[in-house]
Formats: sequence, structure tokens, C-alpha cells
Amino acid sequence: MTSSVEGMVERVRLASYAWVERGDAVLLCRISASDLGGGHWSLPGGGLDFGEEPEVGVLRELREETGLSGTVGELLGIRSAVLEPPETKRGDRIQNVGLLYRVAAHEGELVMEVGGSTDLAAWIPIAELDTLPLVPHVAWARERAGR
Repeated sequence: MTSSVEGMVERVRLASYAWVERGDAVLLCRISASDLGGGHWSLPGGGLDFGEEPEVGVLRELREETGLSGTVGELLGIRSAVLEPPETKRGDRIQNVGLLYRVAAHEGELVMEVGGSTDLAAWIPIAELDTLPLVPHVAWARERAGR
């Protein structure tokens, strides 16, 4: 849905994110320097394609950003946040509605996304999360995952 208030575009973005654990580590992706929030760490995931089921989208994003495939588990929560300019690429106001799924990643080697919104994927020890620059939804997801 898109609307306009006093010349500013307002839109809703639906996204799916994966909370993926392996031992005492969680899978995170670093936002590329060419994107807003460059250098911050996020969960694998992102915006859904039109008509795409959220469970399909989270696995697509996992594969694109990390090279791993996985199996979707429980829905851990839904988070809504309004992003104001300059937090957005085009200067729009965006209501990001994110669905958080627990995902079991299949074994495999991490592959870095080339030319995308992320530039590195890594297994980060959960005990070290507070030492990294994180996007806000990671702390929320950690709480929802009970970690």
C-alpha cells in the first residue's frame, strides 16, 4: 500500500527474517557499505516479492545472502517499525512489517552475496552480539528467540 502526505510517499514493506542458530552462534549478515546502514549486522532476510509467501521469501533471502538452504520452523513474532527519512533509500516513510521465523539451516559453506544489500555472512557467537553494530530488529529477534 502506498499513500502520499504533503508530497512525501508513505508505503508498507512486508519482509521475512530468519533466526538461525548453530551451537551458541547466530547467523548474521553485514549490510554492504553501498547500502543504508552499511557496516551494521542484520538477520538474513528482507522484502518479499509480490505474491511471494513469507515462508518461501525467508528461504530465498537466506539462500541469496548466505548460500545456505534451510527449513522454516515456528513464527517467532511480527515487528512493525516506521522508518523515517533519511533512514530510507528514496526518502520515503516506510512502515516495515517483519515476520521472524526460526529457521534450521542445512549444512553448507557460507557464500557471500555479490552486488546485493549484504557483503558478508558469519556465524556470530551470541555472547558477542552486544559488541557489534546491529540493526534494531536483531535485539528484538534475540528476545523473541529466548537468547
